[in-house]
Amino acid sequence: MKKLYILSAACAALLATNPVEAHDSTGCGLGSMAWRGQSGIAPQVLAVTTNGTFGNQTFGITFGTSGCDPNGRVSGGTQRMVFSFLENNMEQYALDAARGEGETLDTLAGILNVDKAEFAKKSQQNFAAIFPDSNVDAIFVTQQIFAMLKA
Repeated sequence: MKKLYILSAACAALLATNPVEAHDSTGCGLGSMAWRGQSGIAPQVLAVTTNGTFGNQTFGITFGTSGCDPNGRVSGGTQRMVFSFLENNMEQYALDAARGEGETLDTLAGILNVDKAEFAKKSQQNFAAIFPDSNVDAIFVTQQIFAMLKA
């Protein structure tokens, strides 16, 4: 009976998860490569199960195979936090980025653990790339911010 409750709780948690947050949630490994480009619960579970069953994710991280990077960084969900913040504050971020100062820039710099002044300056300098038109969404803006910081 306990197993049924645990299984029910796990299924409820999976169903309650926002699909946008599931982006690239399986990491690297053969399972992730086999089901690349597919979305939904089933392909993610199959990818993770394949990686876990055969231990190929650990091997891939150790030796740099199967799409894994041995020098990769454990992000702890930073990209997800930035996306969630922008989803609710994108208009204000756009205004602050255009000016090169503001609370949203300070908050994002804190989430990203980067220098506030430098982040504000880069956001203002890269405003046209971050917001190429008025129809951008939080996913695009998040990707542009990470690309800006990587450059």
